[in-house]
Amino acid sequence: MTGKKSPWGSGGGNDAPPSGEGNGDAPPPAGTPPAGSPGTEGPRNPWLPPQSGTPGKDGNAGQRRGPNIEDLFKNRKGGGGGNGGGRGPSMPRLPQRPDGKSWLPFGIAAVAVLWLGTSMVHLISPQEKGVVTTFGAYSRTLDSGTALTLPWPIQSVTLEDVTSVRSESIPEGDGEKLMLTGDQNLVDLTYLVRWNIKDLKLFMFQLAEPQQTVREVAEAAMRQSIAEVTLNDAMGSGRQQIEQNVRDRMQAVLDAYGAGVMIQGVDIKKTDPPTKVVDAFKEVLAAQQDAQSEINRAQAWAQQLTARAGGEATAFDKVYEQYKLAPEVTRRRMYYETMERVLSQTDKVVVEAPNVQSYLPLPEMKRTQPAPQSSQGGQ
Repeated sequence: MTGKKSPWGSGGGNDAPPSGEGNGDAPPPAGTPPAGSPGTEGPRNPWLPPQSGTPGKDGNAGQRRGPNIEDLFKNRKGGGGGNGGGRGPSMPRLPQRPDGKSWLPFGIAAVAVLWLGTSMVHLISPQEKGVVTTFGAYSRTLDSGTALTLPWPIQSVTLEDVTSVRSESIPEGDGEKLMLTGDQNLVDLTYLVRWNIKDLKLFMFQLAEPQQTVREVAEAAMRQSIAEVTLNDAMGSGRQQIEQNVRDRMQAVLDAYGAGVMIQGVDIKKTDPPTKVVDAFKEVLAAQQDAQSEINRAQAWAQQLTARAGGEATAFDKVYEQYKLAPEVTRRRMYYETMERVLSQTDKVVVEAPNVQSYLPLPEMKRTQPAPQSSQGGQ
């Protein structure tokens, strides 16, 4: 390119324009340094150290050269020397042993030992068991204690608590769970399912979501058990039988699935009518309680009459036994007892004696006898 300078300077005069080109044949201005001197060069290459005019290795004083990767690293480390020293942040150096060697091998060995120790040695608590997988496939089950396996990623161990009893509350929170009873009524049920892990291998590999499966099986078993009883049984005396039926049904279904779960128990916490009909239900319940109280009162009265009749029959049987032993004596005694019981309720007196009237109405005669006059008695 005629008449133009290189933006990096002449490089020791090699890039200077020939005489007569660019500015013509006009001589350079007064005071201008001769061509090739440091002051006449163009913009300096920012990747090179400043030129000093001293001869380089090849004997050419001030000649520019391309950037060297070694110079860049020396300048970065602070060991470039000369004009490049002290530029840029210096990289930290690793500590060395007293003999001058690096601690790097010992650091690598310590990391390797730590990695092997954490991935090969496993401490399993008494309430836990571990499942060993080799490249993701089931290998064996570890009991509590200390166990050794191959390092990760060849083998890995997953620990699970198999003794603690877990619980599932259905429904969660304050939600409403309506179920249909055998007499076509709705009941709001809240219950708790208690379970633990029976077989860790089946629990981890047989079902995708074993905990969610337990909840769904519990709800299905509860609905089936509630549909077999009436509303009164569900809210009263039949709750214990319902809990046992739900537990048996859940265990049968989970065993068929191979879930590895043991159902410890089912506890019904609340059995209420639906919220929208709770007032009407209370009225019906009050009427049922009144009816039941009247039934209980009638049954008590019937039991009293039955007991009294039974006592009288027992007494008659005893009298009849004595009558068979001595009929005349027993007949006379019964007559006397009967007359005493009858006459005790009257105001009549009967006296039997020879040549005497058998019946004297003394009370009537006393009432009809006139009272004595006091005036005549005075005369």
